[in-house]
Amino acid sequence: MPLTLVQRAVKRARDPEVNQCWCLFDVEWPQNHPHLAEAMRTAAQREGVHVAVSNPCFELWLILHHQDQTAGLTTAEAVAASEALDGRRGKRLDGSVYMEPMRRKQAIAYAKRLHAIHQSSGTRFPHDNPGSGMYLFLEAIGACPPED
Repeated sequence: MPLTLVQRAVKRARDPEVNQCWCLFDVEWPQNHPHLAEAMRTAAQREGVHVAVSNPCFELWLILHHQDQTAGLTTAEAVAASEALDGRRGKRLDGSVYMEPMRRKQAIAYAKRLHAIHQSSGTRFPHDNPGSGMYLFLEAIGACPPED
Protein backbone atom coordinates (compact mmCIF):
# COMPACT_ATOMS: atom_id res chain seq x y z
CA MET A 1 0.00 0.00 0.00
CA PRO A 2 1.34 3.44 -0.91
CA LEU A 3 0.85 5.02 2.52
CA THR A 4 2.75 2.21 4.23
CA LEU A 5 5.60 2.54 1.74
CA VAL A 6 5.82 6.30 2.25
CA GLN A 7 5.72 5.97 6.03
CA ARG A 8 8.60 3.49 5.90
CA ALA A 9 10.53 5.76 3.54
CA VAL A 10 10.07 8.70 5.93
CA LYS A 11 11.66 6.65 8.71
CA ARG A 12 14.46 5.42 6.46
CA ALA A 13 15.19 8.92 5.14
CA ARG A 14 16.11 10.00 8.68
CA ASP A 15 19.23 7.81 8.48
CA PRO A 16 22.20 10.12 7.82
CA GLU A 17 23.64 7.50 5.44
CA VAL A 18 20.58 7.79 3.16
CA ASN A 19 20.52 10.57 0.56
CA GLN A 20 17.03 9.95 -0.74
CA CYS A 21 14.28 7.34 -0.66
CA TRP A 22 11.98 6.44 -3.52
CA CYS A 23 8.53 4.89 -3.37
CA LEU A 24 7.27 3.33 -6.59
CA PHE A 25 3.60 2.49 -6.65
CA ASP A 26 0.37 2.38 -8.68
CA VAL A 27 -2.84 4.35 -8.41
CA GLU A 28 -5.11 1.44 -9.47
CA TRP A 29 -8.09 2.36 -11.58
CA PRO A 30 -11.00 2.71 -11.26
CA GLN A 31 -10.75 1.95 -7.53
CA ASN A 32 -7.69 3.81 -6.21
CA HIS A 33 -5.54 2.50 -3.39
CA PRO A 34 -6.90 3.61 0.00
CA HIS A 35 -5.10 6.62 1.53
CA LEU A 36 -3.43 7.45 -1.78
CA ALA A 37 -3.81 11.22 -1.36
CA GLU A 38 -2.39 11.01 2.17
CA ALA A 39 0.61 9.06 0.88
CA MET A 40 1.31 11.73 -1.73
CA ARG A 41 0.95 14.57 0.80
CA THR A 42 3.21 12.82 3.29
CA ALA A 43 5.93 12.26 0.68
CA ALA A 44 5.69 15.85 -0.55
CA GLN A 45 6.19 17.17 2.98
CA ARG A 46 9.34 15.12 3.64
CA GLU A 47 12.69 16.08 2.24
CA GLY A 48 14.45 13.13 0.69
CA VAL A 49 11.27 11.10 0.05
CA HIS A 50 10.28 10.91 -3.61
CA VAL A 51 7.55 9.06 -5.46
CA ALA A 52 7.29 7.58 -8.93
CA VAL A 53 3.64 6.79 -9.50
CA SER A 54 2.22 4.82 -12.42
CA ASN A 55 -1.41 5.53 -13.21
CA PRO A 56 -3.31 3.30 -13.50
CA CYS A 57 -0.60 0.72 -12.78
CA PHE A 58 2.99 -0.32 -13.44
CA GLU A 59 1.92 -2.10 -16.60
CA LEU A 60 1.44 1.32 -18.22
CA TRP A 61 5.20 1.81 -17.92
CA LEU A 62 5.64 -1.50 -19.76
CA ILE A 63 3.21 -0.41 -22.48
CA LEU A 64 5.21 2.78 -23.04
CA HIS A 65 8.23 0.65 -23.96
CA HIS A 66 6.25 -0.59 -26.97
CA GLN A 67 3.89 2.21 -27.96
CA ASP A 68 2.44 5.58 -27.09
CA GLN A 69 -0.64 5.47 -24.85
CA THR A 70 -2.66 8.65 -24.43
CA ALA A 71 -6.12 7.27 -23.64
CA GLY A 72 -6.98 6.51 -20.03
CA LEU A 73 -7.02 2.87 -18.98
CA THR A 74 -8.36 0.75 -16.18
CA THR A 75 -5.87 -1.44 -14.40
CA ALA A 76 -7.33 -4.52 -16.09
CA GLU A 77 -7.03 -2.91 -19.54
CA ALA A 78 -3.41 -1.91 -18.91
CA VAL A 79 -2.49 -5.39 -17.71
CA ALA A 80 -4.13 -7.01 -20.75
CA ALA A 81 -2.49 -4.56 -23.17
CA SER A 82 0.97 -4.99 -21.69
CA GLU A 83 0.67 -8.79 -21.78
CA ALA A 84 -0.45 -8.65 -25.42
CA LEU A 85 2.50 -6.41 -26.34
CA ASP A 86 5.23 -8.55 -24.84
CA GLY A 87 3.57 -11.98 -24.97
CA ARG A 88 3.82 -12.71 -21.25
CA ARG A 89 1.18 -14.02 -18.88
CA GLY A 90 1.04 -12.74 -15.32
CA LYS A 91 3.68 -10.77 -13.46
CA ARG A 92 6.75 -12.52 -14.90
CA LEU A 93 8.50 -10.54 -17.58
CA ASP A 94 11.65 -10.67 -19.63
CA GLY A 95 13.68 -7.84 -18.11
CA SER A 96 16.05 -7.71 -21.07
CA VAL A 97 13.19 -6.35 -23.23
CA TYR A 98 12.74 -3.43 -20.86
CA MET A 99 16.44 -2.76 -20.31
CA GLU A 100 17.09 -2.25 -24.01
CA PRO A 101 18.24 1.40 -24.26
CA MET A 102 16.11 2.43 -27.25
CA ARG A 103 12.92 1.01 -25.73
CA ARG A 104 13.68 2.67 -22.39
CA LYS A 105 14.41 5.96 -24.15
CA GLN A 106 11.09 5.70 -25.97
CA ALA A 107 9.20 4.94 -22.74
CA ILE A 108 10.83 7.93 -21.03
CA ALA A 109 9.89 10.22 -23.93
CA TYR A 110 6.28 9.00 -23.91
CA ALA A 111 6.02 9.36 -20.11
CA LYS A 112 7.41 12.90 -20.22
CA ARG A 113 4.97 13.78 -22.97
CA LEU A 114 2.06 12.46 -20.91
CA HIS A 115 3.27 14.56 -17.96
CA ALA A 116 3.40 17.67 -20.20
CA ILE A 117 -0.11 16.97 -21.52
CA HIS A 118 -1.49 16.72 -17.99
CA GLN A 119 0.38 19.87 -16.92
CA SER A 120 -0.94 21.91 -19.85
CA SER A 121 -4.51 20.67 -19.43
CA GLY A 122 -4.49 21.17 -15.66
CA THR A 123 -5.20 17.51 -14.98
CA ARG A 124 -4.17 16.75 -11.41
CA PHE A 125 -3.34 13.58 -9.52
CA PRO A 126 -4.99 11.04 -9.32
CA HIS A 127 -6.87 11.92 -12.50
CA ASP A 128 -3.66 11.99 -14.59
CA ASN A 129 -4.43 8.65 -16.23
CA PRO A 130 -2.43 7.58 -18.13
CA GLY A 131 0.82 8.67 -16.59
CA SER A 132 4.01 7.26 -15.18
CA GLY A 133 6.68 8.88 -13.04
CA MET A 134 9.08 5.98 -13.54
CA TYR A 135 11.27 8.24 -15.67
CA LEU A 136 11.84 10.46 -12.61
CA PHE A 137 13.21 7.49 -10.70
CA LEU A 138 15.41 6.41 -13.62
CA GLU A 139 16.79 9.92 -13.96
CA ALA A 140 17.53 10.07 -10.23
CA ILE A 141 19.53 6.84 -10.29
CA GLY A 142 21.29 7.67 -13.55
CA ALA A 143 19.65 4.88 -15.52
CA CYS A 144 18.45 6.94 -18.48
CA PRO A 145 19.94 6.23 -21.89
CA PRO A 146 22.15 9.06 -23.13
CA GLU A 147 20.62 11.71 -25.38
CA ASP A 148 21.55 11.55 -29.06
